[in-house]
Amino acid sequence: MERITSVQNGKIKQMSKLVSSSKERKKTGEFVIEGARLCRDAVLSGVEIVEAYFTSDALSKYSEEAELVYSKAEFSFEISDEVAKKLQDTESTQGVFAKCRNTKNEKSLSDFKTDGKYVVLENVQDPSNLGAISRTAEALGIDGAVLISCCDVFNPKALRSSMGSLFRLPFVRISSVDELFAFAEDNGMKTVATVVDSSADKINEADLSGGVFLIIGNEGNGIQKTTAERSDLRVTIPMKGRAESLNAAMASCIAMWEVLK
Repeated sequence: MERITSVQNGKIKQMSKLVSSSKERKKTGEFVIEGARLCRDAVLSGVEIVEAYFTSDALSKYSEEAELVYSKAEFSFEISDEVAKKLQDTESTQGVFAKCRNTKNEKSLSDFKTDGKYVVLENVQDPSNLGAISRTAEALGIDGAVLISCCDVFNPKALRSSMGSLFRLPFVRISSVDELFAFAEDNGMKTVATVVDSSADKINEADLSGGVFLIIGNEGNGIQKTTAERSDLRVTIPMKGRAESLNAAMASCIAMWEVLK
């Protein structure tokens, strides 16, 4: 296994770009993941491993995961601790990294079944929220996600927060809500907007049968007003106490649970 000790190495520079730049990820169709477990999950989820990087300590400490990733990578390298620090996106790195090609779970709306239950994220900008919602969606049995003008799904923080779910949960990326409403109307599916509004239907009392697109909005501003107005249903999570709202990840969890009941 070739050893890389310089942070000026061309491969390391490119890896660093992929970690920090969504533009570079979009241009190349590649992304970087970090951590023994996440790299292992990527392999087991069928993600294509282009390059793998391990510190000497990682090869020893995480030998099982390293062997699996090494066996599937096109190229593998041992790196110095200095190089690992250059690549890390975590506070304390495990010294395991992989450059991957885009996953096979990105779909188009036409791939979605018309009686399915889907979560729609509109303008969600926090990668950690995107990852957490995806993890919950997979765990609960949501059929897929629609991402409208959201942060990059291959952001390292999103991938880590999803604990591998973004390798498996079917998702669609669209730039306009118009495409969603057109598909829902053509296929007899309900669009359900979650809002903070006492005049909206209580989500635990709403008719959420059949195919459903459950729309969750931006962390600070919620769903766009026009999106809520165009939706078939406007629902709210009834709350007691003085809290006015829930964060996007928690609201999504409760709403998805209700949709699947």
